[in-house]
Amino acid sequence: MANIIEIQGLTKTYFNKKALNNVNLIIEKSRIVGILGPNGSGKTTLLKILAGILRPSSGEVLIDGHKPGVYTKSIVSYLPDRNFLYDWMKVQDAVDFFKDFYNDFDENRAYKLLDFMKLDRNLKVNTLSKGMKEKLNLTLVLSRNAKVYILDEPIAGVDPVARDQILDAIINNYNEESTMLITTHLVRDMENIFDDVVFLKEGEVYLQGNAEALRAERNMKIDDLYKEIFGA
Repeated sequence: MANIIEIQGLTKTYFNKKALNNVNLIIEKSRIVGILGPNGSGKTTLLKILAGILRPSSGEVLIDGHKPGVYTKSIVSYLPDRNFLYDWMKVQDAVDFFKDFYNDFDENRAYKLLDFMKLDRNLKVNTLSKGMKEKLNLTLVLSRNAKVYILDEPIAGVDPVARDQILDAIINNYNEESTMLITTHLVRDMENIFDDVVFLKEGEVYLQGNAEALRAERNMKIDDLYKEIFGA
């Protein structure tokens, strides 16, 4: 199976602190990969580099054979860990914005997801609850026909009902030809959808592998392995 992401010796330094330290990582195509670790472990920094928002301090990153840039941004659909829409927008405005901005945006898929999420197109962004904003942001990101989807904490801070809807949307709209990277520290809720997992600890890859193989090898759930590694 071909690799969609190849990372060698990736280091990112902020002033004197290393957010990522000599990260080596291979991500195969057509996989859902959990990037796991507590806050401050380097998860968001890694995703921002893959999304082309941050530049590495050193090391090499290749996405579909290309360094992060114009091409990779055209094939990567990125969900940041905070709302990225303007308050003045209505839900319909947000859909139109993505439609104008991304050539691979599937408007019909967006409307189906909005219906599934029970989001009215006339609602204004500044009136939406945190859970509703999460669902809208995810709807827009999943409505692109991307090769790589990068989701940073898609279920953090939302209520259980919204959490279930978000997980269902991810599962039901995952294209097996694409690859999905998801960061989370809510491992129990998400571990069953991961094909592979990567544990990041203090900016380094502590452990990585096939999720099912790790469960069998360690005789424990990924959530329990997370607690063992991080002392949660």
